Amino acid sequence: MKRVDDFRLRLGDKQYVPIMIGGMGVDISTSELALEAARLGGIGHISDAMVQDVSDRKFDTSFVKEKTKTYKFNINNMDKAVVQFDLARLAEATALHVGKTMEAKSGPGLIFVNCMEKLTMNSPKETLRTRLVAALDAGIDGITMSAGLHLGSFALIADHPRFREAKLGIIVSSVRALQLFLRKISRLDRLPDYVIVEGPLAGGHLGFGMDWADYDLHTIMDEIHAFLKAENLDIPLIAAGGIFTGSDAVSFLEKGASGVQVATRFTMTHECGLPEKVKQEYVRATEDDIIVNGVSPTGYPMRMLKSTPAIGSGIRPGCESYGYLLDATGNCSYINAYNREVLANPDAKNVVVMDKTCLCTHMRNFNCWTCGHYTYRLKDTTHRREDGSYQMLSAEHVFNDYLLSVDNQIALPAKEEAAAA
Repeated sequence: MKRVDDFRLRLGDKQYVPIMIGGMGVDISTSELALEAARLGGIGHISDAMVQDVSDRKFDTSFVKEKTKTYKFNINNMDKAVVQFDLARLAEATALHVGKTMEAKSGPGLIFVNCMEKLTMNSPKETLRTRLVAALDAGIDGITMSAGLHLGSFALIADHPRFREAKLGIIVSSVRALQLFLRKISRLDRLPDYVIVEGPLAGGHLGFGMDWADYDLHTIMDEIHAFLKAENLDIPLIAAGGIFTGSDAVSFLEKGASGVQVATRFTMTHECGLPEKVKQEYVRATEDDIIVNGVSPTGYPMRMLKSTPAIGSGIRPGCESYGYLLDATGNCSYINAYNREVLANPDAKNVVVMDKTCLCTHMRNFNCWTCGHYTYRLKDTTHRREDGSYQMLSAEHVFNDYLLSVDNQIALPAKEEAAAA
């Protein structure tokens, strides 16, 4: 019976443990979590989602405070078109987050940054270029293009000196999406170094409609394998979404996947950036507590706990401080929904917005509890304490369990000693 440790992921002329930890924003996939993956020979992700706020928390900078001060005059204005990011400050924040992480890196693995196309930031092309260039300048090992098709992303950095050195990959959920991407970048003579194929059981934003349950990761992987073979393309595929045990991972590796991307089980680790009280919400969840809805302003369905405080919250849009989802016209579907409710309820002290949520503010405050489909199984990976809470794990423990387990077994951690009375 094979284990994940019997396989290796080849990128270029080097081999790695075929375990990639997914990029969970906002700083849920912390530098500490990514560093552990790299130390153990795999691949870790940090995320550049809301990177200025992440920098403020980690390095005592004041990017958000300065932006809020600049646009304070517009806070009560329904129109947010005036709100822009200072590209130099955006690059500085990215360089800090990426650079400090890379300085701390040890071990034979790699660290990538997850870069969401849907963070359009009122200037989609220029802010994306700034983020990509700053990450490359800061020495990141690779960039995973996520939350969108990124048809123009490679071209934005084609003239960068590290364009062919750094590992560049994309997340897709269908063979058609991959075909569109490859067609668009064909003139650059530069294939992606890897493709993450994300199925319908993944956490957070999904690359499917509300009919997500009609799809299956194994089927999608088979279709993409067949396409690459027909086109004589040798691009490593990384299976992602719903891979909860080492045996789940092996089922993909034996069929030709080069690696797997996993995330849900790492939300229960000390290195994960979720607050302790939110981690406990995750591990207590039942299968009925996990839903897919359309409240994200990105337009993508999103999986989350149904008790997430972000659902139904009618907070004022915080674009003057954040504004990461503003489109090129300074618009966002949450702003439209919020303004609709304010106009419909002029005398209300607080409004309720059910169809959309202010993703920036709620993600920043860890009040949007996105999760993977199998979050309800987390309680099977650890011990319940006498007070009803659950024991946290180390990232190394979870990583090694994926690496070494067989027969769908999950290794429990050593039980904590009960506190003295």
